Amino acid sequence: MRTIRVASAALLTATALALTAPPASAAVAGEENITSFGFRVTPSTIAAGGQVTLSVDGCEHNTKVTSGVFDDVTIPKGQSSATAMVFWDAKPGAMYEVTFTCGQESGTTDLTIVGGSNPSHHPTPHHTRGVKAGVGGSSGGFDAQQLALGGALIAGVLGTAYYWTRRRTGQDES
Repeated sequence: MRTIRVASAALLTATALALTAPPASAAVAGEENITSFGFRVTPSTIAAGGQVTLSVDGCEHNTKVTSGVFDDVTIPKGQSSATAMVFWDAKPGAMYEVTFTCGQESGTTDLTIVGGSNPSHHPTPHHTRGVKAGVGGSSGGFDAQQLALGGALIAGVLGTAYYWTRRRTGQDES
């Protein structure tokens, strides 16, 4: 009988944790990124001052690539890639949106900045677009209401498991 009680408590705890875990995909409602052409930024995580490769597949026009973290780039029709230098003053830990525009269609992807910047380089004021922040679960912040709800659910499950385990102890041993 002890095995059943322990298994029940473990199952209740696992269920509570599963219900309070964030979803695997934090897509924002209404934001679809489906285009008739393919695009990517390689690497998708880079240090300030680094070089990225911008690639496009299946675009029958010139492709314009824009972001707040590098100068605008045009990939000519018939070519599949171009490079861009990330600004030295890009904020470490920030996520920047990169937009690929082919004809009338646009698609976006993210570029994350890691590491520090070069202190000997003085940034130029030629770019004014800001950092993409607060999208889905990417902001890294904590929501007090969600934390409280998750804590209450876990405490309730653990309390219920403890109650049933202690309650049955007296009945089963007679």
